[in-house]
Amino acid sequence: MLKIRIEKTTRPKDLPKADDPLKFGTIFTDHMFLMNYEEGEGWHDPRIVPYQPICLEPSAMVFHYGQEMFEGLKAYKAVDGRTLLFRPNKNIERANRSNKRLCIPEIPEEVFLEALKTLVKIDEQWIPEKEGTSLYIRPFVIATDPFLGVRPANSYLFIIILSPVGAYYPEGLNPVKIWVEDEYVRAVKGGIGEAKTGGNYVASLKSQVKAHDEGYSQVLWLDGVHRKYIEEVGAMNIFFKIDGTILTPELNGSILPGVTRASVIELCKEWGLPVKESRISIDEIYEAHKNGTLEEVFGTGTAAVISPVGQLRWEDHIMKVQDGGIGQLSQKLYDTLTGIQLGKIEDKHNWTVEV
Repeated sequence: MLKIRIEKTTRPKDLPKADDPLKFGTIFTDHMFLMNYEEGEGWHDPRIVPYQPICLEPSAMVFHYGQEMFEGLKAYKAVDGRTLLFRPNKNIERANRSNKRLCIPEIPEEVFLEALKTLVKIDEQWIPEKEGTSLYIRPFVIATDPFLGVRPANSYLFIIILSPVGAYYPEGLNPVKIWVEDEYVRAVKGGIGEAKTGGNYVASLKSQVKAHDEGYSQVLWLDGVHRKYIEEVGAMNIFFKIDGTILTPELNGSILPGVTRASVIELCKEWGLPVKESRISIDEIYEAHKNGTLEEVFGTGTAAVISPVGQLRWEDHIMKVQDGGIGQLSQKLYDTLTGIQLGKIEDKHNWTVEV
């Protein structure tokens, strides 16, 4: 078992009140996890300390070459009082796939999981219990070598922080409006689109600002070569229900392999619904909208779980979905996933891990 050094805070923060608004990603708990890596020594010195600023050299390589990985998952307070994580092993697997692509040393899975569980247990009182809330968990790794030169770093810092959160989108489960981006691109096959790293997200900011200025919540990205095949939304994978079939873009090396995405595919197949992972063009979606077979559109992700899409804008075309309402499948998926996460529904898949 991992031996984690623990230093508890002597100045605990005030916990949010039950009716306080929890704006996503703005409040942080009392403690954080740290672990260092040095070439020749490996990962070492795992510790939990009071949440605090970190001190880095101005020449730290992460600032200059962007060598970093991050993940996102959640802890929930179940109806029976248990604290549950949802499929943490999938996040750990994905983190190490990102690490491998970014030339960051992989973190042993058992070490990663023990760090998650220990930190969440220490700050367990921070898990909100109001409907739609949870404790967001952000693990990340940064390159810390004080060196200017393009190469993989020799030293890294692995950090986990926690944040009590409400809904990711202000709309909550109400349908969001999505802007289809056809000018800029997020990633291309062979690049780093399938890794969870900041470079993918900073590339999306220009379009995100443009979409927000037009009243849209998120950007739907098209492929970087043909500018016609659907990839993913800025913070979510995307699904379409067309004439009874559930469609989602196939993983092609430039799309993030979402944990919620995989869970939705498993549930839909279990329910006997036809599911296709394939290359989907925006023209197909527009044609389905025109002929009335576009039945539902929804995003999937850790932050939002299920986010129904009520409107898509592509070029000059405004595609309204479900008359702007929530589709039956979107609602069922949301209820099922959150039901499992909160222990309200039997977890037949062994997706939850108790802290």
